[in-house]
Amino acid sequence: MKINPQRFLSDLHELRLIGASGIGKGVMRPAFSQTDIAAREWLSAKFAEIGLTTYIDPVGNTFGLGQGKSVLIGSHTDTQPEGGWLDGALGVVCGMELARAALEAGGPNVSVVSFQDEEGRFGITTGSSIWAGTLPLDEADKLTDVTGLTFFEARSQMPNRSAKFLDPKRFRGFIECHIEQGPWLHDAGEKLGIVTDIVGIRNCTITFVGEQNHAGTTPMHRRKDAFQAMVVFSHNINHRFQNIVEPSTVWTTGRVDLHPNAHSIVPSRCSFSMQWRDGDTTRLDQMEKIIRQTAQEVAAEMGMQVTLSPVLGIKPTSMDEVLQSKLCAAAEVECPNGWRKMTSGALHDAANLSPHIPSAMLFVPSINGISHDFAEDTNEADLITGLRVLAVAIEHFQNQ
Repeated sequence: MKINPQRFLSDLHELRLIGASGIGKGVMRPAFSQTDIAAREWLSAKFAEIGLTTYIDPVGNTFGLGQGKSVLIGSHTDTQPEGGWLDGALGVVCGMELARAALEAGGPNVSVVSFQDEEGRFGITTGSSIWAGTLPLDEADKLTDVTGLTFFEARSQMPNRSAKFLDPKRFRGFIECHIEQGPWLHDAGEKLGIVTDIVGIRNCTITFVGEQNHAGTTPMHRRKDAFQAMVVFSHNINHRFQNIVEPSTVWTTGRVDLHPNAHSIVPSRCSFSMQWRDGDTTRLDQMEKIIRQTAQEVAAEMGMQVTLSPVLGIKPTSMDEVLQSKLCAAAEVECPNGWRKMTSGALHDAANLSPHIPSAMLFVPSINGISHDFAEDTNEADLITGLRVLAVAIEHFQNQ
């Protein structure tokens, strides 16, 4: 199997233009947006050109199917609201080049996938979660984005969907190539990371409801300011977590919604996201318990009401040891002493697939550790190294 690096890079840059932000290499392709749908139509045309059969399942997961039982390569092509050109797209375009090279060489059998809503416009790795059976479709359809649009309404806008889901067992394994989205490989000057496991993640929305009033005439001691409840909650959580967390544990509030969101009104409602990640399920449980207790205590102390949305999440997941060994062997050939085994602190579709088919991940460096930003980038030589390692690994996996 002979890969074509320039063809691979050309496809990556062509895909980047769909939803290009106009700032650097930034891309804006939120799930089910017009640019996301256009990117999937581009993929379908590429699949036909390569000789793959396009299959779009009921939620928009877009497959390019090879013949017979195959190795599935891919990731996602949707982006964050302000995203980079490689997050997800790299894995899909790697799959395209490997499938094309494999067909030209007469094997091995390779299929490609771009999962839908990996970036969480509606949930957490929504498309692959539904496909893997961890998120029932009827529950997913009720999920909403920040505008109130439901997942059902969004997926109904996507053309050419099939009525049935593919059986994961039709694939021999799944490999996802991705940028690291962190600083470790870049800072160490290393070329590759072989993922051993993916941390668990949990996510919910917390809403404090206080009392709306005039910002100029309401004394501070009479206020029921929902925003201040969030501030007190955040301060208390940071303190209470210190007793149980590890250096690798992280938690984030990335979205805040105030009502009525006006300069001269004490806000009556504050809804905000709460996300926490760790590699240990017991610790994730402990953190959730603290979050619930702290929210209730703050509400009681400040005379407010509080609600927590259902908690969405994925358990910590180990990658397949056989696939890991193939990737490690290939990495040692392509860049001896220039790679490492590592945990992924970011969530990926591979976490959903691993209970069903052997799954593995390969990281290439992110320049300065930047991702989820228009400035995200990776040296093209490193992108090609990742592609070469994938090619060697899947040939060895197919021949075992």
